[in-house]
Amino acid sequence: MDKIKLLQSVPLFSDLSDSSLKKIADQMISRSYSKGQLILMEETLGETFFILASGSVKVTRMSDDGREVILAMLGEGDFFGEMSLLDGEGRSANVVALEDTEALTIKRGEFLGILERYPKIAIKLLEELTRRLRRSDQQIESLSLSDAEQRISITLIRLAEELGTIKGGAVTVKNLPYQQDIANMAGTSRETVSRMFKLLEEKGYITREGKSLTINNFATFLKTFS
Repeated sequence: MDKIKLLQSVPLFSDLSDSSLKKIADQMISRSYSKGQLILMEETLGETFFILASGSVKVTRMSDDGREVILAMLGEGDFFGEMSLLDGEGRSANVVALEDTEALTIKRGEFLGILERYPKIAIKLLEELTRRLRRSDQQIESLSLSDAEQRISITLIRLAEELGTIKGGAVTVKNLPYQQDIANMAGTSRETVSRMFKLLEEKGYITREGKSLTINNFATFLKTFS
């Protein structure tokens, strides 16, 4: 793995010089996780920051009635684990590998030292945390006010933004999460997700092939459902 090249692709570190990136990369350790492996457990003490080098993960919490609620799907170049490093509290959520996954990790002391030495990283971290908070607020509002088709479409938009690749105005999620995971994100049932997928296909909004899903005209889809 080219640690420096990976760090260059992460917005937190993109403004740093190669020499600064090398100093940070030298402090990072590569770790591998198998599909389905629990990487972080909610409420446990947090001592590590993670950057995804390959693969993908889901960030989850358990509801009061024991249901899994999916907060986010993260892919290559995304990071997690920062909250408990900043406030010293336990982990705010579980993180589970959706596929075989590799991550760069750094311990809390080194991470906080990097923030002190490179204020630009701290500012970009605040910007990203603010974006995530706004997105969560928007999702809560949308899911509470929308019908099943709208809620699932909003969830697909979120997956496209987090895991998709765009080409010619279409966005493709190559390794779509299981329908049950999508149901957990949308606050509905797997059967409803299956039914809505068929409806969206019939309307020409999406195309599916194996585990790949394409939103055929992302701009139109956004305008219609967001």
